[in-house]
Amino acid sequence: MKQFALGRVLTGRMLATLAGTLLILAAAAAAQSRPGLNPDIPKVGQRRIVVSRRIVVSIPDRRLALLENDNIVKTYNVSVGAAVSPSPAGVFHIVNRIPKATYYHRSVVIPASDRSPIGTRWIGLNKRGYGIHGTNEPRSIGRAASHGCIRLRNRDVEDFYERVQVGDVVEIRGERDAETVALFRGVANVIVAQAQASSANGGH
Repeated sequence: MKQFALGRVLTGRMLATLAGTLLILAAAAAAQSRPGLNPDIPKVGQRRIVVSRRIVVSIPDRRLALLENDNIVKTYNVSVGAAVSPSPAGVFHIVNRIPKATYYHRSVVIPASDRSPIGTRWIGLNKRGYGIHGTNEPRSIGRAASHGCIRLRNRDVEDFYERVQVGDVVEIRGERDAETVALFRGVANVIVAQAQASSANGGH
């Protein structure tokens, strides 16, 4: 009798546990079937918006365009690689974002600042040693003057940094094509001409 009673008590507890579990599962199923109760599920008539982001750099135009779903978000003036250290053309992607990158070169160590050769932000590419960064030479913007990286003014790189993510595609174009002409519409030619004139006049 005692064994039977004990078995009956254990069975009752198990049934209670099972009933509680079923109630939890039923509540979860109901929440999933009612989008208004689950913020991870779009409401009726809504769709998830997938943003396709890419960066296009035109070496001859010395310009960078940030695109989302092929629409221009913003364009920036840049400095590209000098003739002796050209920027690599090709398709790359962002592998890291460093907000206060320290510059290291042999025995030189410079914290992130307006005095640093890489400025105040670093956005690294999947090509070792190359990235998009700030500068301590704002007059170089619009020229072919870097060691191969893409330079922006510090205020521009700080803005750009906030708009991109690891994994974003970076297309560096070595020649003008239909897309870069459409993106920059000749504006960059004026910037390049101004930079060249400034250089001819001793940088003033």
